[in-house]
Amino acid sequence: MEPADDGYVVDDDPARLDLDVVWAFLSQEAYWGRDRTRAEVEEQVRVAWRVVGAYAPDGTQVGFARAVSDGVRFAYLADVFVVAGHRGHGLGKRLVRRMIDEGPGARLRWVLFTQDAHGLYERFGFAPPDATALVRPARVAGTRTAP
Repeated sequence: MEPADDGYVVDDDPARLDLDVVWAFLSQEAYWGRDRTRAEVEEQVRVAWRVVGAYAPDGTQVGFARAVSDGVRFAYLADVFVVAGHRGHGLGKRLVRRMIDEGPGARLRWVLFTQDAHGLYERFGFAPPDATALVRPARVAGTRTAP
């Protein structure tokens, strides 16, 4: 953990996370996964392979990212956010860098699903999937897959 010149800090200590901040953003601001309960979000954070938080100069949490991984071959980047009012300080880049390049997953194959911030993720090598990737969309109630 090293503060930048602007006083913001990005840290991968899970004990430092403020679950109230994580829950508030994911349940009210995020366009993804808003159907999760607080208990589900807390469990996802608890069992995450890795979590990273961004903190304002006063210590308040203002950003977050989590990952799921086997720790050997792949990792899934999820729930990346920076709270409005703290954007424009490069915190999104710092969160992603700490998560994927500065930790134990630097050599893993990373995936994520997002409708926005493609430019941010492209800076870290994310691109459309290649011929080795397939995605099964979420099932809609009442539908079935082919036999």
